[in-house]
Amino acid sequence: MSKNFKAYTMLVLATLFWSGNFIVGKFAFLQDIPPLSLVFFRWLTVWLILLPFTFKEILMLKKKIFNNLPLLLLLGLTSVGLFNSIVYLSLSHTQVINASLFNTAIPAVIILVCFLFKIEKTNFYQLLGLFISVVGILFIITKADLNILLNLNFNIGDLLMIVAVISWGIYSAFLKKFKLKISLLCFVHIICSLGLLFVIPQFLYEFIQGDLIKINKTFFYLLFFLALFPSIGSMYCWAGAVSIIGPNRAGIFLSLIPLFSTLMAIIFFEEIFRIYHFFGASFIILGIMIANISFKKYLKLFN
Repeated sequence: MSKNFKAYTMLVLATLFWSGNFIVGKFAFLQDIPPLSLVFFRWLTVWLILLPFTFKEILMLKKKIFNNLPLLLLLGLTSVGLFNSIVYLSLSHTQVINASLFNTAIPAVIILVCFLFKIEKTNFYQLLGLFISVVGILFIITKADLNILLNLNFNIGDLLMIVAVISWGIYSAFLKKFKLKISLLCFVHIICSLGLLFVIPQFLYEFIQGDLIKINKTFFYLLFFLALFPSIGSMYCWAGAVSIIGPNRAGIFLSLIPLFSTLMAIIFFEEIFRIYHFFGASFIILGIMIANISFKKYLKLFN
């Protein structure tokens, strides 16, 4: 298996799991599960699951980890500490479809952050692929009706998603700067540990406000899914893929999240698959392919 193929497979899985996160996040709101408390218990569960597999490696590399602490704190804050909390808060005020729409801006934010901090160069194909993927997303979000896009009214949930998008864009861009050779599980555990430092105050604030989680089967089912798939699975796959192909090329795959979210809505909410879904999916896939074109390899096809 080539490294690129491995990276692409990991990116598809990461976006698939994150799509489920949006569905579960909205379902949790409908079940009156406090969003910040859900984030805390989600990442606490992840921390406990990973501890037996990573603590020896973390102890062995503690000095090197400490030397990289400023960068790791930034990664922990922007991913675990902010992104998840803001997304769940957003889903308390807006629809899943709106939240998914804003995810199309993440690749652009990654490219912008990389440009501003000189992390990675961008090229014409990445920008073109990004544009085509966004067109595909708009097909799905607007049902191919321009009036829906023009009349989209932003509420507090939409504004929160903009903050979440910026947060994840910063995380993905600076992830490329992390050069310490450690296992992906160990990396996820470190990010989880540092992220929890920022999540605990959020949980305590919600607890003091009287928003308490009702311990039942539904809560445990949601917690199990969130811990294994959007947390460990997605973080593992995303970090591994970025380390192989870089944040710019990886970022374009985030356009798959609204596509997968739409498919999940069809499966779980019995929505109808329409022609605009087909055209939207086609544009998204085309955009991803174009964004990953190597100009030199492209020229060889004609020589």
